[in-house]
Amino acid sequence: MSRKNQLLETPPYAIEQSLKKLGSDLRTARVRRKLTIADVANKIGAGIRAVSDAEKGKASTGVGIYLALLWAYDLLEHMNKVADPVCDSEGQRLALSREKIRVRHSSTLSGEIDNDF
Repeated sequence: MSRKNQLLETPPYAIEQSLKKLGSDLRTARVRRKLTIADVANKIGAGIRAVSDAEKGKASTGVGIYLALLWAYDLLEHMNKVADPVCDSEGQRLALSREKIRVRHSSTLSGEIDNDF
């Protein structure tokens, strides 16, 4: 028997709220464009239920559906700016802290070359 994904059943509060906000924003974008759920579902090649679930912010909805909806509303460029690695200052700081620094030690303190092998 397969194990249930806890993230889908009870996502952390911050994720749940972010998905609900994203879903609400997607619904607002659809309504402003005067499109029906069926119109959008047909455009992205998904079912009506998938679009409806995305607008409700369900965690079980695939990321592909969310991205396809952003594309359908011509909002995908905004998502690319958010995911830009240049803007990830925390990630850059962590990467720099993990870099190995190569230090060469001289064989003599005077800096002369030692011929003893």
